[in-house]
Amino acid sequence: MSRIMPPEPNLQSLRVAALLNTSSGSCDASAGAALGAILDEAGIKPTKVWDVVGKDVDQALDEATQAGVDVLIVLGGDGTIRSAAQRCDQDGPLLIPLPGGTMNMLPKALYGARSWRQALTDTLKSPIVQAVHGGQVASHRFFVAGVFGSASLLAEARESVREGDLGAALSQGVSALKQALGHELGYRFEGQPTSKAEAVVVLCPLPPPESDLEVLLDAAAIDIEGAGDAIRLAVMSAFRDWRADQTVTHARLESLDITSDDPIPAILDGERFMLGRRERVTRVREAFYALRPAPDIEGAAPHSEGT
Repeated sequence: MSRIMPPEPNLQSLRVAALLNTSSGSCDASAGAALGAILDEAGIKPTKVWDVVGKDVDQALDEATQAGVDVLIVLGGDGTIRSAAQRCDQDGPLLIPLPGGTMNMLPKALYGARSWRQALTDTLKSPIVQAVHGGQVASHRFFVAGVFGSASLLAEARESVREGDLGAALSQGVSALKQALGHELGYRFEGQPTSKAEAVVVLCPLPPPESDLEVLLDAAAIDIEGAGDAIRLAVMSAFRDWRADQTVTHARLESLDITSDDPIPAILDGERFMLGRRERVTRVREAFYALRPAPDIEGAAPHSEGT
């Protein structure tokens, strides 16, 4: 479906549906009326709106992605957004993933710091199609970042630093370090020997729309030696280029292998998973297509690499 879509589709001529997870943090009972008003203002009458809570999300997502619509708007938390994106593929529907949770990783990558109302309004005003590449481990896909290993709590420390809560960042960083001690991962980047680290981070860069550039996974192994390293890395990842930190080994690749003596904890686009002891992470090219505002639309700029 999205393969034959023009780069700037006319949404008024397409079948548009919406799904709201009203049990997520920023999506309450008033969200449905607000979303309906924005669609009405844009001259769009949705074919169907699913208004569900957590336990009914998976069934509703199955129905929504199999309903034959051209565009699916999803408002929910990181888990809802990741699940929706995993169900979409190169054949559609086009996805508008709106931030309704805590970390909102994929919406932030596409829409920057916009609220969900502003992100939807701007996208409907001047939509362009964006290819989103991803990574896959076991049966799970992620589209912004995967953090593997016991030190994955550093992802939470990063969010605390970004939000200005340095006390929480310190507590979370030290907690992550304590969990990581004695639980190193084995990892092997393409063309390199097997090494060990406390955590492996894999990012899915978001290319410019209509770009023909080859997009590889952006992987980093983090070797933490003390609490100071943990907190410094949390600060670096929030405000500067964390890849330049002395604790980080960095590579761009299509796949990598991760091993551990114990099941591997992971955070995929803000959602926690427990994986097996031996896993391969692979690139998924053009995992799905999203809609985002044209660059000339005023608003908070999205992140170029989905971080």
